[in-house]
Amino acid sequence: MELKYEGQKYYDLEISGFHRKLPIVQLNDELWIASFVMLGDVTLVNFCAGALATKLAGLKFDYLVGPEAKVIPLLHAMGTFLGHNSYIICRKQVKAYAENPVVLDVASITTREKQQLVLNGLDAEKIRGKKVVLLDDVVSTGGTFKSLEKLMDMAEAEVVGRAAVLKEGDNYDGEVIYLQDLPLFRK
Repeated sequence: MELKYEGQKYYDLEISGFHRKLPIVQLNDELWIASFVMLGDVTLVNFCAGALATKLAGLKFDYLVGPEAKVIPLLHAMGTFLGHNSYIICRKQVKAYAENPVVLDVASITTREKQQLVLNGLDAEKIRGKKVVLLDDVVSTGGTFKSLEKLMDMAEAEVVGRAAVLKEGDNYDGEVIYLQDLPLFRK
C-alpha cells in the first residue's frame, strides 16, 4: 500500500480500534515511511502482543524467535500471552558470553555494510528439531525473515510461521500473519 506524500507530519495508525500517531520520516528524495517504534510503549506492546497471540493461538510451535532489539518486548509479551516460558533472540553480533554461536553474514540495506545474525549455541541446541515462529515488528521487504529462516535452517529448526505487527508497503509477498498494513509514502 502506498500513499501520496503531501507534506504530512504524522500518520494515524489504527489497529482494531487502537490508535497511535506515527511520525513520517524521509528516507530519500522519493520515499517516506511512518516510523513505528514499540520500545518504551508498554500499552502498545501489550495490545499488539495480545492481538497477535490470538491470531497464533491455533498454530502448534515450540518457540518464538526474533531479531534484537526492537522486537524483544513483543517477544516477551507474546510469550506471556501464549504461555511460553522462553523465546529466542538472534543477536547482531557475537557476544562474549555466546557458546558455540551459529553465525550468518547478512547484507544490510540501511548501512551497506556486512552485518551478522547470531544465534547463541545454547539457543541453537534448544530449537534443534523444534517448530518455531519468526516474529518482527514490521515486515517490509522480507529480508529479515529470509535471514532468520537461513539461521533457523543452520540450527535445524523448522519454521512453521511468520508474524509481524505491521506489513509495510507491497514488497513482501511471503506468508505472514500481521495485524495491519502500513503505507509507504511517495511524492
